[in-house]
Amino acid sequence: MSYATASTAAYKQQSILTAPPGVLVVMLFDGANRFLVQAAAAMREEAHLQADARLRRAEAIIDELLGTLNLDAGQISAHLQGIYLFCKRRLGEARVSRDPEIVEWVAEQLGELRESFAQIAGER
Repeated sequence: MSYATASTAAYKQQSILTAPPGVLVVMLFDGANRFLVQAAAAMREEAHLQADARLRRAEAIIDELLGTLNLDAGQISAHLQGIYLFCKRRLGEARVSRDPEIVEWVAEQLGELRESFAQIAGER
């Protein structure tokens, strides 16, 4: 690993460790979007192993988002849980049918949520 690569990795790790919770959620959405875009592109190229790997990464992030929910906090958390679970189900359907449009639809839905969380967290 080069010095520049190591420095970049250290900077990213430090920014994650010091970010407020709202910003961390936005970062999770950004990561999920990145993997979903990559999965859709891999599906279009018929790179099935790569698409599956990227879908698994996005699903892991959705699992992390599910883990951040406090279901005792009210209806918003319950609604978010339903959205996240529905998105995971749609990604499973996309995996079976190898349909990149479903993946892109999920990315759009999560993108809208990301924008809402970014406004709350004061991020762009």
